Amino acid sequence: MNFTITRENLVKGLSAVSASIPAKTSLPVLSNVLLEADDGELWLTGTDLDLTVRIKVPAEVKESGTITAPGKKLQELARELPEHPVTISATGHQLEVQCGWSHFKLNGLPKEEFPSLPEVEFEDAWQITGKALAELVRRTTFAVSTEESRPILNGVLWELKRENMVMVATNGHRLARVSVVADPPTEASESLIVSPAALQQAQGLFGESSELAVAKSGNHLGFRSEDAEVYTRLIEGKYPNYEQVIPKDNDKVATIDQQMMVAAVRRMAVVASDPPHRTRLAFEPNRLRLDVTTPDLGEAADEVEMDYDNAAEQIGFNANYLLEVVGNMPKGEVRFSFKTAERATVIEPADKSVDYLCLIMPLRLE
Repeated sequence: MNFTITRENLVKGLSAVSASIPAKTSLPVLSNVLLEADDGELWLTGTDLDLTVRIKVPAEVKESGTITAPGKKLQELARELPEHPVTISATGHQLEVQCGWSHFKLNGLPKEEFPSLPEVEFEDAWQITGKALAELVRRTTFAVSTEESRPILNGVLWELKRENMVMVATNGHRLARVSVVADPPTEASESLIVSPAALQQAQGLFGESSELAVAKSGNHLGFRSEDAEVYTRLIEGKYPNYEQVIPKDNDKVATIDQQMMVAAVRRMAVVASDPPHRTRLAFEPNRLRLDVTTPDLGEAADEVEMDYDNAAEQIGFNANYLLEVVGNMPKGEVRFSFKTAERATVIEPADKSVDYLCLIMPLRLE
């Protein structure tokens, strides 16, 4: 194997696959990145067996070949190289890197020891743009549970339907659901539970202008564009019926400017620093009052103008949850709908062109 590549492209490729390289592993080859040079292109692959990332970068290939090399070390080295063309070659299981006067040798492992790619068939794949995928992922993954006691909630539910694609995430105290139109519509329907890390990796790897194919085979899900691929092992199990917890009879509605609300809640969160980060929201005609009391720290209070003409109500929220939910809402006006201080509050954009809904369970006020 022998090829020449720009330092910029080398760093780009290694950075893309580095997130899938485990920090610690009992299999030494998983610490390596697979390099495959052929026909004027270089493919780089990294995997931790649950997540596999593969990316193509331009290179001038003089001799085809494959080898694995220490991924993190090669990435560190690439970042420190001077701005000159980089020539990489392999002799046996050793990788040689030449850049200007700099010369390095890294011990690798043969390709045969590297895990094979998951076998995902893309013939009848769903189609999605990078922009739509980013919209789904960005608006939901923050709500995923991190508790090991309910592993099914550590994943994101992805409902692939004929007319639309829906993603849902919850930790039992908050929930986020977003839907985008399926373009083109598809005949196949599927409900998948996907690792948020894999979704975030795919979101970061594929640009918003990318056209992606998404396919499921066995217990693996694959994303593929012309120059990148992501494969992830699906989470097995049955996701809770989230529709049952979304209230349909919330009759009190307040409309608030999203940016003003984010700023006010962020100020409250500074003082609501101790779990459960309790913040009191007092809904009054055309005014929202926020206040926090943390015994060992102090107090905070603020007000935000809003459109509200119903009976006064006080509701307690986790300030961090509230900040994440409102912060992920589109700019403009946001609707809070609730019935009582003991039941779930629904938060959604006032603009109905964005099919996005979040739910927060209240905290008891003391």
